This record gives sequence, C-alpha cells and structure tokens, in this order.
Amino acid sequence: MTLHGVGLGPGEADLVTVRGKRILESAAVVYSPGRLSRSVATEHVPKARIGNLDFPMTRDEDELRRAWKKAAEEIAPRAHEETVAFVTLGDPNVYSTFGHLRRTLSAFHPAVDIEIVPGVSAVTAFTTALGIEIASGADIALHEAARGAAPTGPDRMVLFKVTDVPATHESLVAAGYDIVYGRRLYMEQGETIVTDDPAALADRDYYTLAYAEKRDLDVEPATATFETATTEPTSDGKATKTDGGSTSKGNRELTDETPSEVARIERAEGELCGDEVSGVSR
Repeated sequence: MTLHGVGLGPGEADLVTVRGKRILESAAVVYSPGRLSRSVATEHVPKARIGNLDFPMTRDEDELRRAWKKAAEEIAPRAHEETVAFVTLGDPNVYSTFGHLRRTLSAFHPAVDIEIVPGVSAVTAFTTALGIEIASGADIALHEAARGAAPTGPDRMVLFKVTDVPATHESLVAAGYDIVYGRRLYMEQGETIVTDDPAALADRDYYTLAYAEKRDLDVEPATATFETATTEPTSDGKATKTDGGSTSKGNRELTDETPSEVARIERAEGELCGDEVSGVSR
C-alpha cells in the first residue's frame, strides 16, 4: 500500500540515486507523466512495467484537477496491492508534478502511503554543470521565469523555465544582473547549450535555466585569496609564495584579525558545530 515518488535527477540515467534505482527495479509498475521521464525510467525498468498517464496541455485548473483525479484512481488500486512508483525528473518536491498527485491521493485515497525518494535537483545539477559555486554564507533564491518573467531583488537567483530568454535577459541586465544560461543540461534528448548570449536561446524551451548574480558583489570565501597567490623573490634570491590577497573592502590584508564577512560566517558555523576556533576578531 505504498506509492514511491522517485526523483530521477536532471536527465541522464546514471544520475538516478542508488535508492531510486532499487525502488524502480522492485516496483510492479512505474508511472511516468511524460516522455523525458519515461526515457530515463526505461533505462532501469522494462517497458512492459511502465504505466503511462495522460495529462492535458492546459492551464485550465478544473481540467487539470480532473486529470489528476483520474490518475489517482488509476494508481491507488495498484498501490493497495503492490509496490508502485511515480517518477519525475529532478526531485519530487522541487518544481515537480508529483505534488499534484500527492495532494490528490491524500484527498481521495488516504489509505495509500506515500514515500518520497529524493533526486538530484536541477538546482544543484545546474550550478555544477556551469561551475558555479554557492559559497557558505551566500544567499540564493529560486524563481520561475516563464514567458519573459524577470524576478529581481536577491543577489543570486536560479531561474527555472526560462522560456523567453531575450525578454528575461533584457530586464535582468537593466536591473544590474549578470546572467548565464543552461539548456537541457545532463539530458540526452536535445542539444545542451551553456551561454551568456540570449540570442543563442531565442527559441523557446521549457528546460532552460538561468543563474543571475548582481554585479560587483563584494563577499568572497576566506580561501578565495589562495586563487590570487603570487610568487615574489626574497632577499636571498629565492622565490617564495605569498597570498597577495585582500578582502573586498579597503584592500586590507586578509588575516585572522580582519576576516572577510564570509570568513566570519564560516568560523561561526564551525563554532556552532563544536570546532575550536582561535584568533577570531569579532
């Protein structure tokens, strides 16, 4: 009497978690809401065990409620008798269709137990693919940016469903952001594109994300100074490494007495975890 909501990750079959793979292999039937999730699931499950569900391409809420109620009526009897899974790209609780199914089952079939198997979210997959580090202490917001929307305010944002890249880009640049885009990252279907040129993504694609960061942010991790290390000669002619780094404010030398703001945060986190931290200026 259990339905497992299984996150498949960003699109490549080998990014499914070990637990997710185990559930898929043991499930009597694996339901898929769309073509892309089905193509990933069939790498782990025979096609004969894939259950297809039809959902209308509409924003009409009454029609969508009817479709999800019909899907719940299909799934619930099977879940009463055997292990059943419902798969979704990314994570079941992050911008996912699974929430609709969970709410519908809870309302009309409360005897069905629901367990969620997390998947690699598009957020973490996206930042990894673009080489973007969200350092300790940094704030980041998630927003949907369909049909040219361009939310502003936070210093850093990951935007989902950027379906009108030129319009979103124009508004974000005017608001003081630098933006980089990724389309169909970790997906075997379609062309993978990483670019900061909105013209390269003028055609609409639901699987386009963006990372937007305000220009001239001056908060750096404590170890960022290592990336600017220089080699200087000593009085005896031998080369020696110096950090050559500075905090972003006032070009002060980075020392334990004058840590950057993020260094303070990292040290405070260490103390909260029980680490002994000495020489910290507060």
